[in-house]
Amino acid sequence: MMSEKQKLSTAQILIMSVTAGICVANVYYSQPILGAIASSLKIDEKSAGLISVLSQAGYGLGLFFLTPLGDKMDRKKLILYLQLALVAALVAMALSRNLAIIYASSLAVGLFAVSAQVILPMAASLVSENRGKIVGIIFTGILVGVLAARVFSGFITEWLSWRYVFGISAIMVALSTILMQTDFPSGKDRFAGSYAELLQSTFGQFKRFETLRRTALIGALTFGTLSSFWIALTFHLSGAPFNYQTDTIGLFGLLAVTGALLVPLFGKLSDAGGKPKRSLIITLSLVIASILVLKVFPFSVIALSVAVVLLDIGVQATQVTNIALIYSLDSKANSRINTVYMTCYFIGGATGALVGLICWKMGGWEMVTWQMITFAALAFLMVIIGKDKER
Repeated sequence: MMSEKQKLSTAQILIMSVTAGICVANVYYSQPILGAIASSLKIDEKSAGLISVLSQAGYGLGLFFLTPLGDKMDRKKLILYLQLALVAALVAMALSRNLAIIYASSLAVGLFAVSAQVILPMAASLVSENRGKIVGIIFTGILVGVLAARVFSGFITEWLSWRYVFGISAIMVALSTILMQTDFPSGKDRFAGSYAELLQSTFGQFKRFETLRRTALIGALTFGTLSSFWIALTFHLSGAPFNYQTDTIGLFGLLAVTGALLVPLFGKLSDAGGKPKRSLIITLSLVIASILVLKVFPFSVIALSVAVVLLDIGVQATQVTNIALIYSLDSKANSRINTVYMTCYFIGGATGALVGLICWKMGGWEMVTWQMITFAALAFLMVIIGKDKER
């Protein structure tokens, strides 16, 4: 078994990237198939939408309460425990016909899918060279998992059933769990305090850096915008004049792959010493432009397609720029800093999904797009008034 700070093989990097993508995808499977779930369970759209909200809320909880353990215990064992629990939650989701159990299972799916955020710092701790490149590859795996989730669940639901989505995912998670336990070193404990002290230290990072507080809010608002869009788009495309089936709705997720392909470009710009404030102004301008397209051309498939590409590029590039910025604050506390940022980020996503649902019920697509532009404008304002670097 190799020691720490040595090179990871191509196969190991691929396993980590694929595993991270498979895990995080579970948070998004429900979004394009909410209509099918509602029909199957004989519930209304808002009740079905809560399934997606709960999975994202669970992910936010897991990010704060579970991922900091990666600084205290063996990350390899932590990933094993999280993925085994995720398999159990997915099986319950696939088999249950009780709405309360499905809600609980959806929350658990999000909670235990956070192993993706344990894999990232694990990779960074195992290498001394090309760390940014390797972490970037794994981060791209996470993005691909997020984007492919909607396509996968749409097709499986259309041709089999929405329950097969979670059953097949349980098998994929189980296989990736085996691969993650075969040829990776066990890391050493680094935080000597208790679990309570670990969480307190995580809170301390939030108080410590104004830059972290600002970027966390920007991340939450932008991801909230994206979540509102995807959850409302499902209902928008399934109704008149489109009347699309779930497999067609899922195809819109393929358009967002463009955003993932451009992620390394923004990462390189940050590594090269580019100004993060300028980068964020550009990325958030893309987000706002995409929403304006949605408002002006609400029933144009071409306009919707362009908006999907612009929105995903803007949101994902904003996240990459933010992460590059917060990792420059204190390398000794990167795991806890990452926990603070990602917890706020996914809580923002859950909030955006919930607010998007409420706006859809109250005023349909028109109100959802107004809510999206409000979130994006607030994020843009935070960038404008913020400092370019932590003092």
